[in-house]
Amino acid sequence: MKFGVNTWVWVSPLTTEDLERLAPHVAELGFDWIEVPIEGLNDFDYARAAEVIRENNLGVSVVLAMGPDRDLIHPDASIRENGAAYVRHVIDAAHTIGATNVVGPIYSAVGRTWQQTPEERKRDMDILIPTLKSLASYAQDRGVVLCLEPLNRFETSFINLASQAIEVVDSVGSPSLQIMLDTFHMNIEEPSLGDAIRAVGPRLRHVHTCENDRGTPGSGHVPWNEVAQALKDIKYEGPLVIESFTDKVKSIARAAAIWRPLASSQDALAKEGVAFLRKIMA
Repeated sequence: MKFGVNTWVWVSPLTTEDLERLAPHVAELGFDWIEVPIEGLNDFDYARAAEVIRENNLGVSVVLAMGPDRDLIHPDASIRENGAAYVRHVIDAAHTIGATNVVGPIYSAVGRTWQQTPEERKRDMDILIPTLKSLASYAQDRGVVLCLEPLNRFETSFINLASQAIEVVDSVGSPSLQIMLDTFHMNIEEPSLGDAIRAVGPRLRHVHTCENDRGTPGSGHVPWNEVAQALKDIKYEGPLVIESFTDKVKSIARAAAIWRPLASSQDALAKEGVAFLRKIMA
């Protein structure tokens, strides 16, 4: 099992210079995996990123940033196509960087919520499934796996539960579309985190290990023993990645509703978090 951290813990957007500084730092803090967000299309040099990550003996994954103009089920067809083009860009970037997993809410813009009738939901699913089949095929040709993430009700109204993610992934039926679970979102939505993990089972490709307040794993009320046992029950061997944010970067702080520091320092959040995760998964 690999233990990782997302660079959003320290910076946004990520630049080449940031990555050159952070990659060795991440390794020194006790991680063997780094996760890089692709927000803009030209924020950092993907080929150089591959070199830096390889030099520091880190595994790597890529996280998407689905914004208002990147939405695979938007009523506006041009926004849907722009969203698909963005996902293809991220798949290509992941291939260059050396990442296998591309993770995130690969369906709609974060923050877009709307009331749906069953008929409207079926219509959106009928739009989404063929798009994801095409994107999964594109990913498979490049050795990449898309990992679809349920979000909490305040960030989307479309896929909040593991069971809803299972419905999408099973409908697409591609080995290059699997599931990511995030304990922050699960803590809000799932009646049982352990049952949700076991239901996903072999579809689970990636996990974000986040505290209920997005602070240091182990410092809040996420039922970590239940999570750890469920991961062991399904013999999960993928990465466990800490995803948190800094209140110092105002744009990401507003987007993620980070209104105060979540730890004594961002380094402390990362270092104490990975030590806790290694302990519970031992």
